[in-house]
Amino acid sequence: MKQPHKSGCQIFIKMREQLEALNGITINFGQGGMMIVNIILAFVMFGVALGIKPQTFKDIFKNPKSVILGILLQWVALPAVTFAVALALSPLITPMIALGMILVASCPGGNISNFISSLSKGNIELSVSMTAITTAFAPLITPFNFFFWGSMYSRIISLRADIPTLVIPFLPMLEQILLLLGLPILLGLLFSRYFPNATKKISRPTMILSILLFFGMVVVSFSQNFQLFIDNIFYVFFIVLIHNASALCTGYFGGTLAKVPVRDRRSLTVEIGIQNSGLGLILLFNPNIFPPEIWHNHYGGMLFITAWWGIWHIISGLSVAYMFRRTPLTE
Repeated sequence: MKQPHKSGCQIFIKMREQLEALNGITINFGQGGMMIVNIILAFVMFGVALGIKPQTFKDIFKNPKSVILGILLQWVALPAVTFAVALALSPLITPMIALGMILVASCPGGNISNFISSLSKGNIELSVSMTAITTAFAPLITPFNFFFWGSMYSRIISLRADIPTLVIPFLPMLEQILLLLGLPILLGLLFSRYFPNATKKISRPTMILSILLFFGMVVVSFSQNFQLFIDNIFYVFFIVLIHNASALCTGYFGGTLAKVPVRDRRSLTVEIGIQNSGLGLILLFNPNIFPPEIWHNHYGGMLFITAWWGIWHIISGLSVAYMFRRTPLTE
């Protein structure tokens, strides 16, 4: 009768050992390669900013309740829920996996959320507003949330287990992110404001080129560790499935409790459930933001969790959109 319990423990032990093996993975671009990564990041964020219209921020006052609720769910509730989920899974996952989850939750909403919100028959204006606002303030909010929740998680786990507390360097991270994200976003906003005709012409090509450059960089980065990813995909899939489901539920039940309209509730679900994990991945590639001497080259688990999030949230988002489209828009 005790055999199933023993077998289950062995599975959990194997899972943790496999996830520990991911931590040793490092991606070294070299000085020249790192410059290319930074240029790609700046180009991507410049392209994102081209799609942010000043009118978006004015529209907040037309529907303040849902927008403010969405921002609170994105900036406060999602990181807090992620922190709780990471603690609940701590016997099974490694600290680096947990920090990867927290990093994803600290990122702004993903641009594809606007498209999926439209498929879901949600409030597209609300979705666009949330994406624009969270992206514009990402240079401040992303490092703060990662530092706050990541440091708290590290302290609690260090008390539970015999592992050192990880010190996350907030100010150096903030400085680098402001430079690499804040400046391109500001330039994109100014370009869109003063050159509207040129913006219309280059916005779509810029977005397409950004996507191609990003995916090319990811493929090159993970090509040498592809087999290891395949060997651990079951465990990574399981963790991201739980995390993403908790994010979708945060948006849906947050909107339900606040009694916002059904279309707004759908957009909140999609917006909170789809994160700009690609941004998190690019930040992880940068040694100035995640210095090897502090992280000891042991953040491979963060890389894999963040990378799989970027794939899975598209699948889950389309699945949610399919269910929403089949459900009547009734209060």
